[in-house]
Amino acid sequence: MAFPGTRTAVEWLAAAAPDPEACRWEWERGPLGVALLPAGRQWDLLIVPGELGAAALGVLRMLPAPPGPVLAAPRTARLGFFVPPGTASRWIGTGVRGAGRGSWIAVPYPGRTTAGPRWLEFPDGRGTLTDPALLELALHEAAARALTGER
Repeated sequence: MAFPGTRTAVEWLAAAAPDPEACRWEWERGPLGVALLPAGRQWDLLIVPGELGAAALGVLRMLPAPPGPVLAAPRTARLGFFVPPGTASRWIGTGVRGAGRGSWIAVPYPGRTTAGPRWLEFPDGRGTLTDPALLELALHEAAARALTGER
């Protein structure tokens, strides 16, 4: 099952790999349907606890500009927000982990279902990333709503 823009999303993601052809091969023929991609080149990942991350994603979706790609890791109940390179090394926040240069991320093929990570927000192929300042505000809003019992 593909979504509009799958080809450009695949090209954009594969460009982050040391060997883009090997990345595509792993997605298309590998048994897991995921490829390991290095963070810190085209993007970093901010990894947020699932409930807080889902609430923050809901806040981001209300904004006029769409958020960047977001992965969900069902086994660990965490969400990964794709943010500009360098963000992970500067981020200070309780419970939020950063994956930047030197980190590798299991990334599924856009639009395909895997037993591992899955896309909540697909990459658009143009390189749109979540603005870290907006993510921080969305996390604060989500936390405040959780404290007051609001959804």
